[in-house]
Amino acid sequence: MGTMTIDGRRVSFTDEKNVLSVIRSAGIDIPTLCYHSEVSTFGACRLCTVEDDKGHTFASCSEEPRDGMVIYTNTGRIRKYHKMIVELLLAAHHRDCTTCVKSGLCTLQELAHRLGVRNVRFQNTRELRPIDDSSPSIVRDPNKCILCGDCIRACTELQGIGVLGFAYRGTDAMVMPAFDRPIGETHCVNCGQCRVYCPTGAISVHSNVDEVWDALSEPNTRVVAQIAPAVRIAVGDYLGLPKGTNAMGYIVSAMHQMGFDEVYDTSFSADLTVMEESAEFLNRVESGLRLPLMTSCCPAWVKYVTDQYPELVPNLSTCRSPQGMMSAIVKEYYRDPQKAAGRRTVMVSVMPCTAKKMEARRPNSYTKGERDTDIVITTTELIRMVKLVGLDFANLVPEASDIPFGLGSGGGTIFGVTGGVTEAVLRRLMPEHDKVALDNIATSGVRGNKGIKELTVRHKGQNINICVVNGLAQARAVMEQVKAGQSPYHMIEVMACRRGCIMGGGQPPIDHSRVRDERMINLYNIDNVSIIKKPDDNPLMYSLYGGLLKGKAHELLHNTGY
Repeated sequence: MGTMTIDGRRVSFTDEKNVLSVIRSAGIDIPTLCYHSEVSTFGACRLCTVEDDKGHTFASCSEEPRDGMVIYTNTGRIRKYHKMIVELLLAAHHRDCTTCVKSGLCTLQELAHRLGVRNVRFQNTRELRPIDDSSPSIVRDPNKCILCGDCIRACTELQGIGVLGFAYRGTDAMVMPAFDRPIGETHCVNCGQCRVYCPTGAISVHSNVDEVWDALSEPNTRVVAQIAPAVRIAVGDYLGLPKGTNAMGYIVSAMHQMGFDEVYDTSFSADLTVMEESAEFLNRVESGLRLPLMTSCCPAWVKYVTDQYPELVPNLSTCRSPQGMMSAIVKEYYRDPQKAAGRRTVMVSVMPCTAKKMEARRPNSYTKGERDTDIVITTTELIRMVKLVGLDFANLVPEASDIPFGLGSGGGTIFGVTGGVTEAVLRRLMPEHDKVALDNIATSGVRGNKGIKELTVRHKGQNINICVVNGLAQARAVMEQVKAGQSPYHMIEVMACRRGCIMGGGQPPIDHSRVRDERMINLYNIDNVSIIKKPDDNPLMYSLYGGLLKGKAHELLHNTGY
């Protein structure tokens, strides 16, 4: 504990790791471009530079707080320094701001306005580079890169992939994959975390919005949408609702107004995933074959395994993801000529995840030669669609999801947070339905933000060891155990993004721990008020298995291979 003086005001500090954190805790929003609390300190942009009482300047992100320090954040010298940095960054930046996908949300653009940069005196001498759109999930525009290194640290430190890195030096420095290969030809898992951390338009979501509008305008076409659980607690962040609000009813209303014929809740197919995966898990435990069972809901994780640990692919669950299951059953439902009524069905998936765009293209995402999910858009793309139409989102009259695939359990909803898949499976395995049993599962260690969580539960007299991982960088240590035959686990759940889908690469980016926690809390709150807690209590499950899925469950709900 100590005290420092910031702009003439005494400020106490305790365990803050740098001066920047102390300054922000004092309510001063000092500008930064390369600093993020969840990755290592890089100190490249120097925008957080401050001055001490001796006239020395230093980057506050890389300076430890010391008792008695005297700091100035807004001297004439510092203001001039900050302004010059932004002007120099803009000088080497492709400034097509009015047409940039990041316009209005760009940190560099916001800082230029804030610091009063009205003129760029320096010529941009950087060579114009081609845009890399080889990935189905993200687009790289190297002409807008400001060399902050945020994408590199996200890819390396959070995800452990390391696809992106610095090349060359000095004024020739660039961020690129090794040997400047197109990112679609690398081991990129399409998680989109590089896009989340990028402060400019250098990395953006590969948009499929125009394809949706085209489908909506086609005659004799039925456009059906499914909404993932994590989307509902993030879509309102930029549409006038309090951050973390459950906006599902507003989303359904908005999409109906945009022309979607039916809007379903992916929590329904998450229930299907639990039904199938729990049965598969018990079969493997009883037979002792191909353990541990590894979840298959997260496509970035699945690609990570197929790329990095191909010998462990048989350990992946054969279950399709909730997106895949929903699309497959909707397409099967409308194969009935009477239900189809002469209309073609286009399946649109709204996901928090950029990797879902890649998943929809996988060979095992086809049924009877037809692609199950035709178009995948992210939460941010849905927000753009709502804004384009001009809907007053916050004042819409909420509507319920459509039937017959619109009712999901609370267990299906919590798929959006790390540990949610495991918790839903454990609910399915337990015979009890009372609140005490549910609370015992919730407090077993399955919840929380910890990168690697371990728990042991009893089932039919046997100890079941489970590992829950969020963030691919954390997964490597677990996978090395499995590869070496030293894993004590029966089941491993992995979500590529830290905290799970609520912080997916297609979500509106945030850099505030309180808002991140609110997303998680509010998803659990949706579960708390759900009447149906377990998939086996969902009445639509039994009608589906006794009807549409009869004799077709394996074909529609499972992968034939990776």
